[in-house]
Amino acid sequence: MAQAIAQAVEGGAVSPAQEAILDNLPPLEALQGVEREVMEYDVLVVGGGPAGLAAAIRLKQRAAADGKDISVAVLEKSAEVGGHILSGAVIDPRALTELFPDWKAMGAPLETPVTEDRFMVLGPMGQVSLPMWALPPMMHNDGCYIASLANVCRWLGEQAEGLGVEVYPGMAASHVVWEEGTGRVKGVVAGVFGIDKHGAPTGDFQPGIELHGKYVFIAEGVRGSLAKTIMARHNLCDTAEPQKFGIGLKELWQVPPEKHRPGLAQHTTGWPLDENTGGGSFMYHFGDNYVAVGYVVHLNYKNPHLSPFDEFQRFKHHPAIAEHLEGGTRISYGARAITEGGFQSVPKLAFPGGALIGCSAGFVNVPRIKGSHNAMKTGMLAADAAYDAVVAGRAGDVLAEYQTAYEQSWVYQELKKVRNAKPYLSKFGTTLGGAVGVAEMWLSSFGLMMPWTMKHGKTDAVSTEPTAKHKPIAYPKPDGKLSFDKLSSVFISNTNHAEEQPAHLKLIDPSVPIRVNLPLYGEPARLYCPAGVYEVVYGDEAAKADPRFVINAQNCVHCKTCDIKDPSQNIVWTTPEGGGGPNYPNM
Repeated sequence: MAQAIAQAVEGGAVSPAQEAILDNLPPLEALQGVEREVMEYDVLVVGGGPAGLAAAIRLKQRAAADGKDISVAVLEKSAEVGGHILSGAVIDPRALTELFPDWKAMGAPLETPVTEDRFMVLGPMGQVSLPMWALPPMMHNDGCYIASLANVCRWLGEQAEGLGVEVYPGMAASHVVWEEGTGRVKGVVAGVFGIDKHGAPTGDFQPGIELHGKYVFIAEGVRGSLAKTIMARHNLCDTAEPQKFGIGLKELWQVPPEKHRPGLAQHTTGWPLDENTGGGSFMYHFGDNYVAVGYVVHLNYKNPHLSPFDEFQRFKHHPAIAEHLEGGTRISYGARAITEGGFQSVPKLAFPGGALIGCSAGFVNVPRIKGSHNAMKTGMLAADAAYDAVVAGRAGDVLAEYQTAYEQSWVYQELKKVRNAKPYLSKFGTTLGGAVGVAEMWLSSFGLMMPWTMKHGKTDAVSTEPTAKHKPIAYPKPDGKLSFDKLSSVFISNTNHAEEQPAHLKLIDPSVPIRVNLPLYGEPARLYCPAGVYEVVYGDEAAKADPRFVINAQNCVHCKTCDIKDPSQNIVWTTPEGGGGPNYPNM
């Protein structure tokens, strides 16, 4: 049992209460005492997104330039690199240009430059277009490209392999390997397969491989289970504000050629959300008559009756949106959480044995609606620090140089300029908060920085209020043309999980959903989840008697909203078997 408790944080626990869940985590029984192959690397990267791949590439570039050899491996839980990547996306190529100055000639899939920027405030049936000259320069998309970030990552993966990086897709890192006595991160366990839903090994059981690194980069993306563990174990968030999040929902449409406007980047705020609920939309025309349309809802919303998925579906019926989609075909759907805390929520970045990079730490610029350029740059900064350390003969210490490099970087300056934008929205609402934020960004564009830094104050889970304080929201039924239901949406996300594996969504206390969340909050998991994972079913439906909480883990698109928004903080997202989850094409 002592060994089990020592491994408790492997599933992403951030407190003793969450560590208790490990007593009921079936894989531990099957994994007790097993022997594993051990593979050693100079740098091990967990996560094949923009940050992780940029870091791996930078390491190999530095080594090649110096005529040295450095071993680098990237682990990716998706069945293929890019399969779990979801973003708008309008991409600022600044970091990519630093990594590959000739990326255009190399064929990077950034093919559609932004040629038209639009920003609108929506009402129930009308809209007001804001003149772009009234918005600060950083909210413009000059020099940016509309693209599929998933495809950009696929391309980066090819470049990494071409440079000698070992890339392992379908390898979910489920456990941190700690150095006994010191707490140093030695590596991870990845590739555990063949455990049934009762925790027993099957005939296909594989205990996984233990991969060690002189330095381990955590690049899991938003709310990764290993990042949560390491941040808690090494107190990386002690001096930071609570991280804030949004949920982003996206669909990819293919529209008739006469409706396609390649290069259009359109953003909205306002309807269907109310004044005190933050969020907004994006719509980008690019590629093969593609239209990427999406909606972001800030997860500090108060009303537990709110369903981000249904807000997105009814949003598409607004005339200013529907005109772009009517006659088109929806070809893909997905959702993911977004880090929104910004400058004041960035944790300490280095820990004994490794570093947090990209969205594992949270570098999204909320007003710009961009983060991939910052993710890539932080991966490159960490790579430089690790390369210099390895060449100097160091291993397993704290890469303080990475922290220093971040604080001297353009990423730090960019986030500092917009640090108050999100808190203003939370404090003053969409209209006033947005106006104050825009004014401050204009001042910062002239080098005038406000002397204060606003605080976030509380987590998004704590923001949820009881149902007694709010009216239910009546959402229209989907019409099957512009709006759709959750299950048909999950179907086109290509989500799949091995059915016999243990559920990767863990409840600290299985009684909480019915005993606490249902009477107080109406059990909001059934609404904030964008994939129909959570249900409350009744033995007597007519009388609403004998309720039971059901987890359909096979539907999970790995957005991790439940881990963030559950008001009781009773749900812990852990990684399922490698290769499971969505597989996003062109997203």
